Formats: sequence, structure tokens, C-alpha cells
Amino acid sequence: MSSGETGFGLIVAEKFFGLLLLIVGALATYYSWMSANALREYSGFFGLLGVIILLLGILLLLARPE
Repeated sequence: MSSGETGFGLIVAEKFFGLLLLIVGALATYYSWMSANALREYSGFFGLLGVIILLLGILLLLARPE
């Protein structure tokens, strides 16, 4: 495979993994927000981790393979 060609399977895997990260990041952010009382001072940390995972999923979905 040359540098200009990208396999269809790799594109589908990238989009699927991006969608999976998007869902996991959204759920992690939601549950860290809903359980802020139980997490106390760590709620911001886990919320930030959820947002980072969410942004990685969006990045993978929007990336254009070359």
C-alpha cells in the first residue's frame, strides 16, 4: 500500500473507534457530573478525563484520511 492510499477497513475502524470513544466519553462525563457529591474533590478530575475522551472521539470522527 503506498502512502497515498488508505484501506477502506482502516477508515471504518477509525470511525467506529471514534464513535466508541465519543459514547464512552459522554457517559463518563455524565456520570462524573451526576455523582459529584460522591466523588467530592475528584469530580473535576474525572470530568476532565471524560471530556478529553469525548474530544478524542470527535477528533477521530472528523479526521480525514489521506
